[in-house]
Amino acid sequence: MYRFGFVMEQMLGHVTHHQNLARWAKEEPDIEPYWMPVEAETPDLWEKSPIIRNNWSLKASLRARGLLDEAFAKRQFDALFLHTQTTALFAKKAMRKVPSIVSIDATPINYDSVGEAYGHFTGKINWLESRKYKWHRSTFENAAHIVSWCQWAKDSLIQDYGISPDKVTVIPPGVDRESWSFGSERKYREKTSKTRLLFVGGDFERKGGWTLVRAFQQNLINLCELDIVTKDEKIERELAGVAGIRVHRGLQANSSELKSLYAAADLFVFPTEADCLPVAVMEAMMAGLPVIATKVGALAEEVESGVSGLIVPLRDEQALAQAVTGLANDREKRLAMSHAGREIAEK
Repeated sequence: MYRFGFVMEQMLGHVTHHQNLARWAKEEPDIEPYWMPVEAETPDLWEKSPIIRNNWSLKASLRARGLLDEAFAKRQFDALFLHTQTTALFAKKAMRKVPSIVSIDATPINYDSVGEAYGHFTGKINWLESRKYKWHRSTFENAAHIVSWCQWAKDSLIQDYGISPDKVTVIPPGVDRESWSFGSERKYREKTSKTRLLFVGGDFERKGGWTLVRAFQQNLINLCELDIVTKDEKIERELAGVAGIRVHRGLQANSSELKSLYAAADLFVFPTEADCLPVAVMEAMMAGLPVIATKVGALAEEVESGVSGLIVPLRDEQALAQAVTGLANDREKRLAMSHAGREIAEK
């Protein structure tokens, strides 16, 4: 029996990743897991600190260190799994005690390349940026191994941080094949008069939600209906009563309510302006939905344009509307993309 400590960041799609790992760890008889979720919001000392509370990397890594110190005082581990590197910045003492895997969806340099839409801007203080770079590189070097969600991040580890390719394995997070397969329920979609579009994005603006809404209202309202899943209360108010649009707020990851929307949809539309490797897109592909997305982060590794979906330019409402219209009017192409996308997701 291997005693594994799992330190898991609880932000955005990482919450879903934690849920999936926890479910499957239960199925492994050789693993005794101990979970240390690093919550986004906790009424602790770090939340009260004026400098730290606005810096997620510092706050998350300090919280992770506290969880690790508490855990090591009570139990022994054979290995640690830390997701993401944000949880590992203050974990070097623990990583030296037992072999540790650091799991990432993107490197800090990857993140800098898409960070503007996240409200993240690369600092102009050269010495500070240099210190941050060395800190992250040291964290990667202290890991026994690194799991990268995508090739985009692995390439950055090798080229930007000097990490050996042999030390990095690309393993996309994946989703549960059984719970995200809706073959029988899809018969419902063939009887609807309008094509059902699904958008899932907690951060509505960054995920390209307004680009989709404008494209829908200008060009798609007579052809399609749109379901929007988001956490944004303001969006729920602003789009209340808008013809053809339904807003669903507060749906939990892997919930039956969320899955029912995937099961009822025809197309997954995701014109995001900044992302790494979105779990929602993998869920859509496993659910058999063609995906219309943009070429940012590692999305091109998920969506093969013309095969499992279409890639459109950033913030281009006309191109988005044309892509949706083309697939809405071609059921055979949608079905072909549906099968291809599911094969990719299963692989």
